Amino acid sequence: MVEDRRADEAVALADALVDAWGSWGPTMTPDARRMAFLSDRSGVPQVWVQDVAAAGTSVTGSLPEPSPITLSADPVIAVTWSADSAWLACAVATDGGVRSQVWVVRPDGTDARCIAGGPEQHAELGPWTRSGHRVVVTIPSTEVGEPTATFLVDPATGAFEPLAVGELIHVLDLSVGEELVVIRDGRRGQEFCVVVDRVNDKDHPLLPHGSALTGATGSTDVALLRPAPVGTDALAELGASAPLVAYLATEVGAQRNRLVALPLGPNGWRGVPQVLAERDDAELEALDADDAGRLLLMVWNRAGTSEIELYDTTTGVRIGVPELPGLVASSPVLSRDGGTVILSVEGPERPRELWRLDTATHEWTRVTQVPELPPVALVAPTLERYEGRDGLALTGWLYRVPGATEAGPAMLSLHGGPESQERPTFNPQYQGMLAAGIAVFAPNVRGSSGFGRTFSRLDDVHGRQGSFDDVIASGRHLEALGVADPARVAVTGRSYGGYLTLASLAFSPGVFAAGVDICGMSHLLTFYRDTEPWIAAAAVTKYGHPEHDQKLLRQISPLPHAAAITVPLLVVHGELDTNVPINEAHQIVAALRELSRPVEYLELAGEGHEYRRADSRRLLAATMVRFLSRAL
Repeated sequence: MVEDRRADEAVALADALVDAWGSWGPTMTPDARRMAFLSDRSGVPQVWVQDVAAAGTSVTGSLPEPSPITLSADPVIAVTWSADSAWLACAVATDGGVRSQVWVVRPDGTDARCIAGGPEQHAELGPWTRSGHRVVVTIPSTEVGEPTATFLVDPATGAFEPLAVGELIHVLDLSVGEELVVIRDGRRGQEFCVVVDRVNDKDHPLLPHGSALTGATGSTDVALLRPAPVGTDALAELGASAPLVAYLATEVGAQRNRLVALPLGPNGWRGVPQVLAERDDAELEALDADDAGRLLLMVWNRAGTSEIELYDTTTGVRIGVPELPGLVASSPVLSRDGGTVILSVEGPERPRELWRLDTATHEWTRVTQVPELPPVALVAPTLERYEGRDGLALTGWLYRVPGATEAGPAMLSLHGGPESQERPTFNPQYQGMLAAGIAVFAPNVRGSSGFGRTFSRLDDVHGRQGSFDDVIASGRHLEALGVADPARVAVTGRSYGGYLTLASLAFSPGVFAAGVDICGMSHLLTFYRDTEPWIAAAAVTKYGHPEHDQKLLRQISPLPHAAAITVPLLVVHGELDTNVPINEAHQIVAALRELSRPVEYLELAGEGHEYRRADSRRLLAATMVRFLSRAL
């Protein structure tokens, strides 16, 4: 009865924390006086619009009241403001699933309409043109082998103008006159950028073979086009005659993402790329620039926490920014005049909220309201460092049960990706587990991002066994710390982490006492067969090719080894998931039920690969708390 009461209290805490809505994904008008952003304060992410709080507003004082913009009942996943302030463009998850639509709407909520996408077509929202109000829409093919097409769309007239065609392309930026377009292409871990000259109908790689930076392979994540600095010789070596500079966040020729500048001239001319900023202890994960190209915003990822820097291109000086008002920053945006930064900040004890940085004074100002949290001390994790079974340096975030004095039940939580990264964010599910007396350890096994190119590639194709071994090593580390009773450790994870969960139970029986697989792949060959074509095409560099590597994919798939899974397992999947299709859950559940194994199944209605509705997240947290409280 005591354990049941503790589980009930833990579920109640998780429910309250799920209801502690956040704000993220900001975008500003050109004059930086108004902003739109996403918030789930209504229970489902939607667009909200409000004035930008002035610098110096008291953190505890009143803030502008936001107004919602309603498009449909579906979750909104992105919003951006046009250069002329006349329109908002939004990405909307169709029926809550993986495929998305692109909507346009006036900032006052009028003229809302879907311009691309739907149940049978996936449409991705790209950038606005840097003047006027045309927006980029990208439409991947739903047929295997067919190309992806991008268009410039005028929301006022509905006119579509073809922009580019390619395999896995995404438009990152356009020049002011729309003559040049920066496009990212390539499979996962092998992305590269090209500049398309629309006047001459030619394209040129931004970092061509033979440049000073291509001594090793690597991906480019971000590329921006801005005017070359004027009235200074700080970047004169980039090429005095170049009218434009491409600023890139790239790991080409390096272990970690860094800031590189590349001058661009007429007829495909490119100067010599120059490294402007790099760090041995952090990766450049976000980059933005003002319209004039005088100021750059850099967000660095240091072992999972965020740090902000500015870069003055007229002086070549890196400008440090005071400590963030939280551990993790995301979705940063720099105003067109360079005077204001707005970004989302969060930590394990506070949900996502928007903050404003004055780039002249370096003063932080909170710009969105935050909900009242339960009167309970939430747990902040510690960063653990340990070794894998082969001696590889690993890290993970450990959440200890308050007041625990001896080893007890514990849960390994494995993130998706595998290129994602576990970070100290606001996680109601973790806090619920802790309240139930279950410690949480969230490791970054090999393949995770944030630790350099080599580390993120260690699990590619034939390196999967190393990831399996890292999961075992993570559990052993918990035991060595005295946190976990070896007989009471569960392994859990979502997406790729769900796959790792199933693999750990199937290939290392007897190690874990229970498992929770959330939208994981149970057989990699059926995953390739059933997933969206553009997802399958991009995944071959990570998992292997469904034709050329059939034997390997069959060997490392948990489903053929389901007989080895004997401990209690909870399987969770979204009804509308077409990234990791729902059959991946159905087939492992059916196999285990045929073997009379203890398996439970939870299907989340109206959800895709991401669970965006508060009702779904409450149900998931409650089900996991009760399941692991019983199993451990």
